Amino acid sequence: MSLAAAFKVKKAFGGKFLQKPRLYYSPGRINLIGEHIDYNDGFVMPAAIDKGIYYAIALNDSDDINFYSTNFDETLSIKTSGVERMDGWKNYVLGVLNEFQLLHFPVNGFNCVFGGNIPIGAGISSSAALEGGLAYGLNELNNYQLNRKELALLCQRAEHNFPRVMCGIMDQYASIMGKKDHVILLDCRSITHEYVPLHLPGYKIVLINSRVHHSLASSEYNRRRNECEEGMMIMREEMNVQSFRDVTKAEDLLTVKDKMSYEVYERCLYVVEEIKRTKDAANFLKENNLNAFGKLMFKTHEGLSNLYQVSCRELDFLVDKAAKNKNVVGARLMGGGFGGCTINVVQEGGKAEFLSKILADYKDEFNIDAEVYEVTVVDGTHEMIDVD
Repeated sequence: MSLAAAFKVKKAFGGKFLQKPRLYYSPGRINLIGEHIDYNDGFVMPAAIDKGIYYAIALNDSDDINFYSTNFDETLSIKTSGVERMDGWKNYVLGVLNEFQLLHFPVNGFNCVFGGNIPIGAGISSSAALEGGLAYGLNELNNYQLNRKELALLCQRAEHNFPRVMCGIMDQYASIMGKKDHVILLDCRSITHEYVPLHLPGYKIVLINSRVHHSLASSEYNRRRNECEEGMMIMREEMNVQSFRDVTKAEDLLTVKDKMSYEVYERCLYVVEEIKRTKDAANFLKENNLNAFGKLMFKTHEGLSNLYQVSCRELDFLVDKAAKNKNVVGARLMGGGFGGCTINVVQEGGKAEFLSKILADYKDEFNIDAEVYEVTVVDGTHEMIDVD
């Protein structure tokens, strides 16, 4: 976490409002394995990270709601009765307020300043961090008494209903439920989880932002969801299963291959294989078998690129270069695809050499300066004390 970013938010609040706020940290997230599985009733393995959003909030004894974003240098002021859809970041915070009102909680007036060090559009869930920090803070200030799981589900609904991004539960859950030095093995069907220790002695988690975002991303995301739903309907009818997770062997899909289009079959094959990989990955982490875990990361990228087809030349290039570097035990694209970041588990002693080479090669190939974020795994959304 960045105390400098937290202090900046707190100082900005003091310059705008004559109150003493409470300060909250809401993290972004990584996902080590289990990509595009949260909306397919599978298992995912996210963790909260030290890149996030800081919130300074205080009730103001009125029906005025005032926001200020330090990153965008933008304000928003509305009445508590004036919560409605808007554009950009406003939609995410207003979506949270709308969900509290739908639950018949009184949304009292408040002043709020927020900002942070989470890169926008890099695939580490700045939107979930934005939603979670506000929801958590208002829950405490107003004594709504919702638990963390309820807050995560509220934030997911907020993203569905105002920005209208039909995300799974993983991002909000990881941001709010994260635990330092642990990943979350999240069952996306039952919405239950297990914390798995993440021991990385001598290794670092490094994200490489390709700094590309292909226009296919949003439309293809929805298309993949529809293709999986189509495949699941066929599997229910022909195989008598209720979920992808009920298919224990990928070979079993061959019995319905001729009932599906080529694309739908490949999407379903990826999902079945990725659910198994994620469960296997949890066991490897429990055994401290980082090399076996890393091999599964490469397998996931192969599936995302060839079967699920959500990669792109830039991401494939970065993962291919990582796979050929002796200092990297695992790498893959992370997030929706068609741009954004790769996640890499890199030997600490060889990190500088690896990054120097891959960034230069990427620049030569695409004339793009990729960005690097080294991240650590931290606790989920929480209040910060004594930030001066």
